[in-house]
Formats: sequence, C-alpha cells, structure tokens
Amino acid sequence: MAIDLNQLSPRELDSLINQAKKRKTTLKKRKSPAAVRRKVEALLKTEGYTAEELFGSGKAAAPRRASKTAGTAPAAGRKLGKVAPKYRNPGNKTETWTGRGKQPRWLAAEVAKGKKVEDFLIK
Repeated sequence: MAIDLNQLSPRELDSLINQAKKRKTTLKKRKSPAAVRRKVEALLKTEGYTAEELFGSGKAAAPRRASKTAGTAPAAGRKLGKVAPKYRNPGNKTETWTGRGKQPRWLAAEVAKGKKVEDFLIK
C-alpha cells in the first residue's frame, strides 16, 4: 500500500499518524506466535486431542457434509473433478492451463503482447 504523503493535507496526515499509532499499539499488545502456539498445544494436550485431529494436516480438504440432494448433479460452485490441460507455456513446459477459470499470468502476458490463446493449444 503506497501512500503519496505529498498529496495529503495536514488533517489527513494527522489522521494517518493516529491510525498508525493505534495499529502499532495493537500489535505490541499481541503475544508472540510461539507463545500462542505453546498455549494451544498445551490445551490440546490437556483435552486429549492432537492438532491434526482438530485442524487436519493442512494437505487434505475438510470433510464435506452430506448433501441434501444426494445423487443429483453437483450444485453451482462445487468442484467437478480434474480436467486435462489444453494450453501450455512454451517457455516453461510445466505451466499449463485447462481453459477453466481465470487465465494464468503467463498466458495473459502473452495475449497482451499480441499472441492468440489458440497459439498455446496442446496438440
């Protein structure tokens, strides 16, 4: 977040300074992440749980609730499964895109240079 201080009035500068001081005070009052982690681990231990049991390992998605419409088509916003990539970055063969969702940065940059999306199709 870049703020051009030269464009601010004295009132705006005072307001910005006060906001920064409040934020600094808030951050100083917080305990260190290591201290909070120790407290959480101690509470988990006293309750007989592990962090993996409660929060997962961070690699797998959280279990889904049973759907009311079991056996029907997935609702909007649900994942439909993996799709084979359709486009590949010629400069870096590991970068691919399925054609779904937002264009990756490498493809958007090439299109901005004047190339066509079809130029990157995987044959």
